[in-house]
Amino acid sequence: MVYAAEHRILRRRVAVKVLHSHLMDQGEMLQRFVREAQVINQIRHPHIVDVYDFGLLPNGSPYYVMELLPPRTLSHILLEQGRLSPERTLEFLEPVCDALGAAHRAGVVHRDLKTSNVAVLSMGEPPQVKLLDFGIAKIIHPDPGLPSLTGDGQRLGTTHVMAPEQIRGGTIGPATDIYSLGVMLYRMLTGDYPFQSKSRLEVEQMHLEAPPPRPSARAPVSAAVDAVVLRCLEKAADRRYPTVPALLAALREAVAPPASVLSTSDGGSTRAFVIHAEGALAAGTEDDEAYTTLSEALDALEQALRDAGFILAEQMGTALLAVRLLDGSPPLEPPALLATARELHRQAQARVSGSRASVQLCVHVGQVETRQGPDGTEIVGGPLTDTAGWVVRDASGFAMTADASCACGA
Repeated sequence: MVYAAEHRILRRRVAVKVLHSHLMDQGEMLQRFVREAQVINQIRHPHIVDVYDFGLLPNGSPYYVMELLPPRTLSHILLEQGRLSPERTLEFLEPVCDALGAAHRAGVVHRDLKTSNVAVLSMGEPPQVKLLDFGIAKIIHPDPGLPSLTGDGQRLGTTHVMAPEQIRGGTIGPATDIYSLGVMLYRMLTGDYPFQSKSRLEVEQMHLEAPPPRPSARAPVSAAVDAVVLRCLEKAADRRYPTVPALLAALREAVAPPASVLSTSDGGSTRAFVIHAEGALAAGTEDDEAYTTLSEALDALEQALRDAGFILAEQMGTALLAVRLLDGSPPLEPPALLATARELHRQAQARVSGSRASVQLCVHVGQVETRQGPDGTEIVGGPLTDTAGWVVRDASGFAMTADASCACGA
């Protein structure tokens, strides 16, 4: 229970959090209550709620005193506004990421990141927010003298924002919070959770197996922002961003106007051959083996595209976009690239043969915008990155746009 109170001498308004007396005899609840106050005090960050004092009431119930924050949260903002623009989303998320980065450096995983745990102090530009509720936080490197409150195999968290490893009771780490940040990002951009159902078990199953939907399918979001969200929502923890600062840097770049991105480094518009590949399962398929087969086929296709000199511009759940610059080195003509695309599609289909999975490929030729990044040429925009405007499908699983047919003489 949380009470609004006032310090008798300082006249400061505060919040007092008290553990219910009927929970006193539950040892883990008592330890967790105490641990939350210790964790918050250990991190000490301007975007995390402050704890001022700790003590026991006359009946023995523990309490701690913290700063009194307005009751409005990011959830309330989304209920009022529906969704936020990418620019406004970034403004809200920056202080949250700063706070979470500080927690990770202190060896703390929040484990319950959601919009209702972000208090909104001010709607200014930038907004002022504070991260709340470290009640189920996990200490990554606990003091040997402290008892462990959770271990692998225990499930704690909120179903709609839980990472796959939380649902499985697996190893918890900073990547767990990055997945939840991806859910938060998706909700801020679209107004909805990526996975929705009235059944908790069905939501968990989607977190474990279903490809995450692109935010751009529900809101005006760029392909670059799509890519950031979908990387956060990777099922495998090691495929997400390695750190919160890395995620924040990627989001800042994705939200930045294209002109400002291009002005910072050499780049321009160039003609390119593009392959859009997308995996699919037959309607009603709930076979784990089919999901595994499709995933392995797409992983192999991704590697084969890289080996063939393609740049992976986007990876969106079970879809990917690969670009081969036509003025690259060595130079290749569209007909030769078309032959490569056909062969890669044949190999992908062979890998899913006999399962209820399939792989669709569509090739196109047009303009992309590039720049030189630290790891070489990067794709930052252009008509070809707007896949909704050109991707077509064919019953055979292999399709070409009219521009590709013309360029390839097909």
